[in-house]
Amino acid sequence: MKTFFIKSLAFITTLASGLAILSSSVLADNLKVALAAEPTSMDPHYQNLTINNSFATQVYNALVLQDVNQNLIPGLATSWKPVNENTWEFKLRPGVKFHNGASFSAEDVVATMKRAANVPNSPSSFGTFIKGKTFEIVDDLTLRVSTKKPYPFTPNDMSRVAIIDSAFENATTEDFNTGKASFGTGPFTLTKWLPGDLIEIARNDNYWGNAVEWDSITIRPIKDGTTRTAALIAGDVDFIERVAPADLPNLEKRDGIKVFKSVSNRLLYLTLHMTDSPIKPYVTDFSGNPIPSPFQDIRMRKAVSLAINRQAISDRVMDGLSSPAGQFSPEGYIGYSSNLKADPYDPSQAKALMAEAGYGDGFKLTVHGPAGRYSNDARILEAIAQMLSSIGIETSIETMPASVFFKRFARGGPDKKPEFTAAMSGYANGSGEPSHPLRIFIHTKQKERSYGPGNRNGYSNSEVDQMIEDGRASMDIPKGEAMFIKATEIAMSEYALLPIHHEVATWAARDGIAYENGALDSTFLHYISSQK
Repeated sequence: MKTFFIKSLAFITTLASGLAILSSSVLADNLKVALAAEPTSMDPHYQNLTINNSFATQVYNALVLQDVNQNLIPGLATSWKPVNENTWEFKLRPGVKFHNGASFSAEDVVATMKRAANVPNSPSSFGTFIKGKTFEIVDDLTLRVSTKKPYPFTPNDMSRVAIIDSAFENATTEDFNTGKASFGTGPFTLTKWLPGDLIEIARNDNYWGNAVEWDSITIRPIKDGTTRTAALIAGDVDFIERVAPADLPNLEKRDGIKVFKSVSNRLLYLTLHMTDSPIKPYVTDFSGNPIPSPFQDIRMRKAVSLAINRQAISDRVMDGLSSPAGQFSPEGYIGYSSNLKADPYDPSQAKALMAEAGYGDGFKLTVHGPAGRYSNDARILEAIAQMLSSIGIETSIETMPASVFFKRFARGGPDKKPEFTAAMSGYANGSGEPSHPLRIFIHTKQKERSYGPGNRNGYSNSEVDQMIEDGRASMDIPKGEAMFIKATEIAMSEYALLPIHHEVATWAARDGIAYENGALDSTFLHYISSQK
């Protein structure tokens, strides 16, 4: 992963010789796929959510694409290079057509950026990748992107925004959901979406890249992992993601089934609200009276971390398909600190810290989270609740469908303030650049600058903020990375959030089907092929 950053800084231009995503042979087949979740919208700019983004790559392209290991490769831009410390120039791919027959040009990019940053009612805006940038059309196939300060990650940001036809700059989210505006340049066209039931996409025969193999793909959301496995065994589907850990050993032994696994950068983490405004009903005394969040005190945040037996969760809940985590990045990824390890399980010290902080008698807590979004997420929450209850924090859990949870988690309550006292969620670094999780989750919330959109617990440290900002402005990549690592170390020492584990991503398919898996745990349908 470091290779790209170094090459970018050395002003090496990435050139396209064609995007060999899949074999060019064509099967006149419909592929049936079961996913653990479905997008919350067909609008590629509605919500910056992993499931939305991975599906959008099927219908749309960005200027810059990522391969399975998050290396940046040509997309709608054939090359990119810095022309000065504040400006990047992108050469656009000629001859590209949208699904509706319209020609692609720089005008579409500018219109996209205007729209993507300002979608009404967006639970998590794509403005985080756009704000602070100006877009200049040099000619139909040349675009310049400028920032006020040097910013080495402009190409990474441009890999995060799906390009739409400028004719739909003012289209509503509903226009995309109904298919009225869903015309991209991607390998598939959207043909049907029945929320909660199915999504149908068809091969784009005019795709600028190599032809995908499948005439069409039918996608069904099946939240329960065991049910997905049963559907694969029964032949109802051809391919599934997120194999239930308990099902994995049997699938690996079963004739006619092939399993794919890879260590992912998907982090499961716990947030603990660090302010007393507002006082929420989810942390109370034993009589049920709401109290200010105990997690304003670092000792209480540390106590919770020490009470979580991460190794037991990995061994008993995840059947070994996770690795205890103490930071955003797993080992081997850019931004990883060798100084940070997962907290040990130490309930005795946890109880001592609670007593020291004045909470030795305990209190009641509700932890919120999604059900069916991550592998065994409900069971993980149950395990955490038991572990916290054992140290005197009487813990209950409230799970909800992912679509409901993420809206509430992102928007907060009716007053737009953070709603949950404690919540479990997940994160995967879709951009591949090390400052992304720091900017999103750790930096003090500054909406106007797109800092801290995922900082839902009130963490704030001006020293950490400055490190993040300085690192993001440094064209000296090693120096910037050192700043990010230091910022991470400080934030984790202050329990800005509590990492639980990194997931091992899993997929399974019937014989004759192959999948090119890598760093991301999302499913990219254009990486599914017939096995040669």
